[in-house]
Amino acid sequence: MSQTPFTPLPPSSSPPPGRYTELHKYENLAGPGDARPTALQVVQDQDLLGKLPHKVILVTGVSSGLGIETLKALAATGATVYGTARDLSKARAALDNNENGGGESLASAPNVHLLEMDLASLDSVRAAAAQFKRRNDRLDILINNAGVMYTPEGSRTKDGFEMQFGVNHLAHFLLFTVLRDLMTSSSTPGSAARVVNVTSSGHRLQGMNWSDVNFVRLGAYEGYRAYGQSKTANILMANGVDRRYRARTGGGGIHGYSVHPGTAMTGLQVGVKQQMEALKGNEAAWRTVKSPAQGAATAVLAALGKEFEGRGPFYLEDCEVKGETGENLGWAGEGYASWAWDRGEEESLWALSLEMVGWPREEGGDW
Repeated sequence: MSQTPFTPLPPSSSPPPGRYTELHKYENLAGPGDARPTALQVVQDQDLLGKLPHKVILVTGVSSGLGIETLKALAATGATVYGTARDLSKARAALDNNENGGGESLASAPNVHLLEMDLASLDSVRAAAAQFKRRNDRLDILINNAGVMYTPEGSRTKDGFEMQFGVNHLAHFLLFTVLRDLMTSSSTPGSAARVVNVTSSGHRLQGMNWSDVNFVRLGAYEGYRAYGQSKTANILMANGVDRRYRARTGGGGIHGYSVHPGTAMTGLQVGVKQQMEALKGNEAAWRTVKSPAQGAATAVLAALGKEFEGRGPFYLEDCEVKGETGENLGWAGEGYASWAWDRGEEESLWALSLEMVGWPREEGGDW
């Protein structure tokens, strides 16, 4: 597919002010566990502890790191929370080792459930989505958290896609597509359904590689470029969800948000272990690193923030809406790259994704 000319999306509605701005200023940082909010703190600040027993939430990738912290915070709202994992025994162990805020392990919490899902297999995604629909008649919030990073050259999903693009984007695109009608029917004016895609500042390293999306050309593969493409896709998808399915009048519909969690010490960094170890020896860089609980805060804010109701799409970093980056510094800096907020890129990716996951092109909402 040829790359389309950049045609920027119109600006989203004016972003709400960030209540955590001061805490994220560099001079106030002190590394993991500093004063920056945790995911649970966000729930408390939104006054939502035990307040959402009627909601159903689905989070992918809850075996460790950001996923388990996201699930833990959302469970504290009283919502029914489902977490997906490729290895259920590992996920159960993670739940056993975490409490729900009331002294009870998450594994024993009546509102927490697990689903087996391997994001490297579209058949597994379909099966998990079907199981979810059999067990639930609504879905209010979908958080596409799971991901892989810097996989070895030649790594492919079971469907033959480049691993990072397949897992980080295509599997989540299919999951949303299968569950979309459930989300639409759950949405009401004043309480829109939400899709939150966990992206990365790494999206600024690479836009869509249209001439070779799967990096199959000899010598074309570089882990950081494939990762960057997949993270760009996360943002384009969230924008596409918002543009296609937000309610045209009266609220409701589905809103899409993308969030960069920041640098946190999680299992995702196994592919860049040396770089993460080097951070520990660099005091200036280490002070920016977050704990997993702090890293999960931005996704939880996007999922629950009352200030976002009826508004979107938005891109968030450090618990605050950010606009287009003034200067693309790759991993550093802030804001989204121009290609990640481009309508032509979004439409091209949506069409390609439908084709790749084997979903028929639809009329109405999709186009």
